[in-house]
Amino acid sequence: MFLKVGNVLNLVHRILTDPHLFWALATVIIVADAILTEVIIQVIPYTEIDWKTYMVHTSLYLEGERDYSKIIGPTGPLVYPAGHVRIHELLYKMTNFGQDLKVVQHVYGFLYIITLCLSCAIYRQASSVPNWLIILLPLSKRLHSIFVLRLFNDCWALALVQAAILMFQCGLDDTAVLLYSLALSVKMSILLYLPGLIVIVFKRRGLYSTLRYILTIIAVQTLVAASFLRHDPWAYLRLAFDLGRVFLFKWTVNWRFVGEEIFLSRHWSLGLLIGHLSLLVLFGLFKWCRADGGVRRVIERGLRRPFSPAGLAPLTGEDVATILFTSNLIGILFARSLHYQFYSWYAQQLPFLTWKSRFPWFIKLALLIIIEYAWNTYPSTTISSSMLLLAHVLLVAGIYSQ
Repeated sequence: MFLKVGNVLNLVHRILTDPHLFWALATVIIVADAILTEVIIQVIPYTEIDWKTYMVHTSLYLEGERDYSKIIGPTGPLVYPAGHVRIHELLYKMTNFGQDLKVVQHVYGFLYIITLCLSCAIYRQASSVPNWLIILLPLSKRLHSIFVLRLFNDCWALALVQAAILMFQCGLDDTAVLLYSLALSVKMSILLYLPGLIVIVFKRRGLYSTLRYILTIIAVQTLVAASFLRHDPWAYLRLAFDLGRVFLFKWTVNWRFVGEEIFLSRHWSLGLLIGHLSLLVLFGLFKWCRADGGVRRVIERGLRRPFSPAGLAPLTGEDVATILFTSNLIGILFARSLHYQFYSWYAQQLPFLTWKSRFPWFIKLALLIIIEYAWNTYPSTTISSSMLLLAHVLLVAGIYSQ
């Protein structure tokens, strides 16, 4: 009896820790979460927020409207890049003009499982990440809601950018940049990864390839949005890539404690931008190029040999995930407003980020709980938004100190 118990415990320990058994554990988690997602679809009522607006926008597009400023739905104008339109054109046709909600929910459920699989693959490419960490991936109540109960377009951008991250980890940079470009064509928030992306390709490929990749990103945006750019390029760029967009205070998850007057002020927006850029520079100067002799030497090599890699140390899958996830997290920390669907931007990255910090395990767990609590508090409060900020600051500090 004791021997059998010992064998079972030994097997469990191996599944949780042995890298060779990573996909055995991942398969169990993915299948279990697929079942859970189906139960959520069948049992919990769908909540309408933006789906009908997406469909109205799509119907106007299919009727021939190409002026972005005239594509307006129940909750406002079309403010997403053209890749969003292409995806929802397909969904519109698949789901009886968007009316077959169960079909849509199952599409999003499948999309959620794809992001879970991609997350597991990303974690596996980070070789020192323990197997057991992926057990935390399916535990977010809010993330399931964003996908199958709210049907937000952020989910499509997430799937594409995670596929891009995995390709970067595998060294398939051309494919990764193409996938990144497609993700950016769905949601402007994908720009948060761009500083980390530039660091990676500059170190790995050099100045010439970095410039080529930037031009590729621009070219993909132009190609996807060609019909809108031909009609009125300014209207498209102003709405799809509005860097100065002001969100309503009542919907924000973060910065609730500063009050509406400060929240809406231009000085506050400028301060957040300065903080964002300053922290990126700090990581760029002292963290992301440290193994290559420092940022000055990386830049010197890149300028002196533009067709060769500017970095010296090879970038591992763990390095790639750390740089890109951190670049995204810094942007989230300084975002002028976070709405509930924005949790999808980094929810599946949080276990990795907390694991990379140098805090004791109980603080890491507390950070995950606090962040999940803040995103599940509706409407947000001074306390919840303050706790979210504290958790973000501690998480960034913990990663920086590693």
